[in-house]
Amino acid sequence: MVAGVDPFTRLAHQARAGDPGALEAFVGTGYEPVWRLCAALVGEQNADDSSQETFIRAVGALPKFRGESSARTWLLAIARHVCLDEHRARARRRRRDVAVRAGRAATSVDPSAEIALTDLVGAIHVDRRAAFVLTQVLGLSYDEAARVCDCPPGTIRSRVARARADLVELVKRSERDRHPGRSSSA
Repeated sequence: MVAGVDPFTRLAHQARAGDPGALEAFVGTGYEPVWRLCAALVGEQNADDSSQETFIRAVGALPKFRGESSARTWLLAIARHVCLDEHRARARRRRRDVAVRAGRAATSVDPSAEIALTDLVGAIHVDRRAAFVLTQVLGLSYDEAARVCDCPPGTIRSRVARARADLVELVKRSERDRHPGRSSSA
């Protein structure tokens, strides 16, 4: 047992040692932040599946967990990788679907549809979205988020700043689209 670690990391070490109660507590305690990250990265409709996949991978990897970072950071990094895998799978499906529809007329999306906050966050590039959700929604420090995303803390700071700028621009664009006749100086 490693002394001086947070309770969640302690649960991970106990689960790794084979304590079934600790494993259940580890999953129960870790589920909500994992689900929130997954919902932000792949959408609420896919968050349950991505969260489940995260815990399947995490439980399988527990024997290799060394505790070099907190278990929370380790688990959220796994969740991020699961979500990135989902994005890659979606991209492959989109390319396939485009190829299938190549001969048919494309249906147009209604550009005047109102965009919800979840959609706005979902429109941000996945790396920026991950940094934003980890720090601004889940409350991780920039250092913790950097470990989750496997990049320097300065990169996280930059991604969060760019995500904020992206959100501001998306909100402005949404307002212009909903109210095309209004001027911004009124």
